Amino acid sequence: MRDPNASREEKALALKFIVHIVGDVHQPLHAGNGEDRGGNDVKVRWFGEETNLHSVWDSKLIESRNLSYTEYSHWLGREINPEQTIAWWTADPQVWIAESTTIRDRIYPASSKANPSLGYAYQYENLGVAETRLQQGGIRLAA
Repeated sequence: MRDPNASREEKALALKFIVHIVGDVHQPLHAGNGEDRGGNDVKVRWFGEETNLHSVWDSKLIESRNLSYTEYSHWLGREINPEQTIAWWTADPQVWIAESTTIRDRIYPASSKANPSLGYAYQYENLGVAETRLQQGGIRLAA
């Protein structure tokens, strides 16, 4: 990104990687526990649809808002207050990973049965967490 000799295309690609990596580090299951491929091996039913826990956290929770990416990002941005911006303003990935690890350990379904059903209760308990991570990722990308 800072290389004055890099082409515009190279800088655009680098920016895409940075955005992707910052986002990934804020998704709790990307701080895997070393046992289930970041929740990919944890089969669940999301409102009756067979999927896995990783997919729930990568997209299904977010899609439950039924907003476009533009609408969602505007809404999330409006919900961040100045105190949160100051508290979250860190460019230290180790901090982000530690937060994701702490969250990761709380988001596995309580049910020990195969393919537990996740629905409104799980969404209610975790959507706010996912949205906070998206907000933090945005602030930290700016940092």
